[in-house]
Amino acid sequence: MVRINPSEITPEQVYLSRRRFMTGMGALAVSSLVLAACGSAQPSPTSAATGVAGATGVAEPTIGLPGVTLPPLTGSSDELGAPLTSFDAVTHYNNFYEFTTSKEGVAGLAKDLHTSPWTVTVGGLVQNPKSYGLEDIFKFTQEERIYRLRCVEAWSMVIPWVGFPLSKLLNEVGPTSQAKYVRFETLYDPQEMPGQKSSAYQWPYVEGLRMDEAMHDLTILATGLYGKPMPPQDGAPVRLVVPWKYGFKSIKSVVKIDLVEEMPVSLWMAASPEEYGFYANVNPKVPHPRWSQATERRIGENKRIDTMLFNGYTEEVSSLYPDLSNREWFF
Repeated sequence: MVRINPSEITPEQVYLSRRRFMTGMGALAVSSLVLAACGSAQPSPTSAATGVAGATGVAEPTIGLPGVTLPPLTGSSDELGAPLTSFDAVTHYNNFYEFTTSKEGVAGLAKDLHTSPWTVTVGGLVQNPKSYGLEDIFKFTQEERIYRLRCVEAWSMVIPWVGFPLSKLLNEVGPTSQAKYVRFETLYDPQEMPGQKSSAYQWPYVEGLRMDEAMHDLTILATGLYGKPMPPQDGAPVRLVVPWKYGFKSIKSVVKIDLVEEMPVSLWMAASPEEYGFYANVNPKVPHPRWSQATERRIGENKRIDTMLFNGYTEEVSSLYPDLSNREWFF
């Protein structure tokens, strides 16, 4: 494994100037479901791989849908002024246990994941159950969303996603009055995802949101990042992104969405119920049972920074949780 200084990670603007992604290309595989159980040691500041094809053997994202153009990258920082995490780090430092528990090994193992054709079925307590192919997913207006991503392992990134609000898809299927939660499920294919051969977890990966969380404008289904189709290691071809929650809530490679009445039991709730609850909202004052959440390490930087309540999205989402003294919201 190549170890480099974070200052040597190629900035995206430089990367693009060297290898400009052809315009008019289609969309590919979705982004990185940051699965996270933090049983391993914290990553060192120099552990992000370069992502240069000659060094890693990992190719550029392939075309998922010819003729689909994603919105180009327009921003260079989040709304708080924090710079974007480099493209190389975002695509080569990933949690995706369906492939491996090694962050630096995901890209190589995931590069041949078949992401087209792809179908996302939406059902359960809805008036109009539907199946969405990629061509249907890309009929939703795609937009750029620059969000902070905070892993429960106490590292973080700033990522320019491409996608659309989940609420737009849910409104199409028409939730019934009995629908209280949304249950998400990842592809289950141990031949393509060798990590699923492990009996350590209850596959397929499952996550869930309360209906009001799912309908919030910040909650998106992401189809790309950095103006490019989603790389397989980041959750291709479509993943959930919920920026005020720890990253493991943002499930990758989604194939099934069901609206249900009972709270879903997620993979991490089943695997370690004493450590992982349903809500997983970011709160620096509520530690994980085995480590503090007060600070985080931004990938590509050598210093630690203070963690923000709701990952900095307090103004937008605190109304969803009326009693902030209730620790259930942060477990």
